[in-house]
Amino acid sequence: MRNVAVSTDLIQQTINFHGHSCPGLAFGIRASELAMRYFNRASDEEIVAVVETDMCAVDAIQFLTGCTFGKGNLIHLDYGKNAFTFYRRHDGKGMRIMTRPNIFPKDSDELDTLQKKMIGNRLTPEEQKRYKKLMESRVKHIMGAKLEELFEAKPANGPVPKKARILESLICQSCGEMVMESRTRTFLGKTFCIPCFNAVEKKS
Repeated sequence: MRNVAVSTDLIQQTINFHGHSCPGLAFGIRASELAMRYFNRASDEEIVAVVETDMCAVDAIQFLTGCTFGKGNLIHLDYGKNAFTFYRRHDGKGMRIMTRPNIFPKDSDELDTLQKKMIGNRLTPEEQKRYKKLMESRVKHIMGAKLEELFEAKPANGPVPKKARILESLICQSCGEMVMESRTRTFLGKTFCIPCFNAVEKKS
């Protein structure tokens, strides 16, 4: 295991990439830090990340670990969990990183209440200041905590995901647009992209 810390400059670059600082991004930065203690930054597709959420943390994982959707070595499972599994292809080693529950017991109720009001654009100016302060405090806590306080890390279950396949593109016989072969649907002998298939299915 290597002692890897993300530099202040790299943290700022990650924030710039994402667009803002927030607790979700901070979790992604720290999860990446933990992953890179065991695995090098992804060289092409050697390291694979499987993320179980689409939250802000995923941007940090893409930026810092080099696992990206475009290369096919970042896989999204829509489970709604702050869990991130990393695999190394050449030896099959894998590690699942799961955020521990109840990390913020003191301010969680207040912040949850303010977040709900914020979604409805119902925060008063005073509440906006309080919300910002609580969010900044939460980011500071995440960035300053020990990794073992934030995450549970254990060996990954299952084999390393297969490499992304290069597939033929077909023409949807409804909209005329190109679509990856594996994402086409067939109906009454015709080939459709998923949106056109859904539209045809509704009419039938």
